[in-house]
Parts: sequence; structure tokens; C-alpha cells
Amino acid sequence: MALYVVITTGALLAGAGLVIDGGTALAARGRAIGDAYAAARAGAEALDQSAFATAGTVTDNPAAAAAAAHQALAVDGDDAGAEVSVDGRVVTVRVTITAPTNLLGVVGIDTLTVHGEGSARAVYGVTGAQP
Repeated sequence: MALYVVITTGALLAGAGLVIDGGTALAARGRAIGDAYAAARAGAEALDQSAFATAGTVTDNPAAAAAAAHQALAVDGDDAGAEVSVDGRVVTVRVTITAPTNLLGVVGIDTLTVHGEGSARAVYGVTGAQP
């Protein structure tokens, strides 16, 4: 009887850990995706818009876009391990977040690592549908 109680209690704690920490992982993934999209938007906005406004020409500035994306991530505390790539007018950000577990630490799983990715495209003078 005592063995049954120990095994059942362990199984219930493991199941509760999966549910609770699974929710934690989903929330962290949502945060990673949201932060990645926000940083990508910040990077796309940093592409050289002033040249377009003054001269009507577009001069992309990948270094400024990457710096703006990293700065946006630093505000949220997610800049460590983040990857920013700029391809023309498209800024893509990949964010990695490590979230602590609540119950799975009992079975040796102390953290869960999740990833999120977001892209933004700089568009100037929109007059119609963009590809």
C-alpha cells in the first residue's frame, strides 16, 4: 500500500509539473515571439528613412537596423543570445528565453529553453499592395 501511495504521488506531481511548467513554457514562447517581432519592427524603422524623406531615395543601413533591434531587446532583457539579421529591407530577429520551472525541478529539469522569431519589412511610401 505504501509503495502504491509513493508511486501515485510521484506520478501526480510529474503530471502537475508538466501542466504548470508547460504553461510557463508557452507563456515564455509567446513572450519570445512578441519581443522578436517588436525588435524586428524597431530594426525596420531604423533603416535609413531620412534619406527617403529628403531625397526620395532609399539607402538601407543594416548596422543601424541591427543596433535598434538589439536596443529594443535590451529594454525587455532578452538581448542575450538574440540573433538579428538584415536582408535588404527585411529585419529578422531570433530570441531565446530560458524560463525556470516550478515543479519539474523535482525530477531534475530546472529550466526550459524556448525560441521565438519575428520579421519586419520596411516599406516606404505605400501606394498599393506590397509583395
